[in-house]
Amino acid sequence: MRFLPTDEQRDFARSLDAMLSAADTPLAIRAWAAGDPGPGRAVWRRLGEAGVFALAAPEAYEGVGPLPVELAHALVESGRHAVPGPLVETVAATALLAELAELGEPVPAKRLLPGLVGGAATATLALAPDALALDPDAADVLLVVDGEELRLAPGHGGLRISSDPVRRLARPAPGGERLAAGPAVVAAARAARRWALLATAAQSLGVGLALLDRTVTYARQRTQFGAPIGSFQAVKHRLADTLVALEFARPLVFGAALTFERADLAAAKATAGEAAYAAAGTALQIHGALGYTEELDLSLWLRKARPLRDAWGTPSWCRAEVIAASS
Repeated sequence: MRFLPTDEQRDFARSLDAMLSAADTPLAIRAWAAGDPGPGRAVWRRLGEAGVFALAAPEAYEGVGPLPVELAHALVESGRHAVPGPLVETVAATALLAELAELGEPVPAKRLLPGLVGGAATATLALAPDALALDPDAADVLLVVDGEELRLAPGHGGLRISSDPVRRLARPAPGGERLAAGPAVVAAARAARRWALLATAAQSLGVGLALLDRTVTYARQRTQFGAPIGSFQAVKHRLADTLVALEFARPLVFGAALTFERADLAAAKATAGEAAYAAAGTALQIHGALGYTEELDLSLWLRKARPLRDAWGTPSWCRAEVIAASS
């Protein structure tokens, strides 16, 4: 099994990194948290133009996929730059609609996929009628799976803010247009969850890597007792532990993208989520009181680690999936 990325995959990741570096994502993140999705949607459209959302859709619907490994590279970069919005949910919705089409229900895909694939539209997804949907106020499409039925929800209830103010949650409103029904919806929902596990794991890995990079830079610059704090053994060991955890998660994420087995995806999700959460703890401790300030861009990544760790499957749920697959 090959874990090293190809030259094309490296170039793709570098191009996304360059694009997002020039996009001023901290400005977009803060605007999104304040209820203004405009700057974030501009970043979103650029991701669509770069082909990110096309990676989860087949060529029949203007996609280039399915290409889960390339998608994992793209979502790592989105995590590195903390791109706001329901990226994972749009990927999962795209996969759900594509799978429905494969199973003989092409009408919803023909109607919705072109906008999602090109980045002109955003989607959020709830795989149960009582589940919370991410950013339903900013999404163009709110899909709900209710048993064997897929519907287009007409709206949502009151918004709830998670520990990350950029992540707004709400229950979908009941009713709405029925898009499909039958066993194909259940199968498509299972496929959507697999894509969501992969995308969340990759995004968590990117968040953890960004936190580590920023913390290493700070440890080199911050001096105490006449020396950079990065020269202290306690700081070195904490940073080394963080690096080891993230580098252990990396091959699990890309290995899961290769096999696309649910147990591998769950293992990657749990490991990457825990590594990113640990990286957040390291970043906060080494930055000291400075790490608690909202004005510091570091806070934009710190707040993402915990909700991403639990989104689309808590660590305990993921471990149960792995155990169930091996029993």
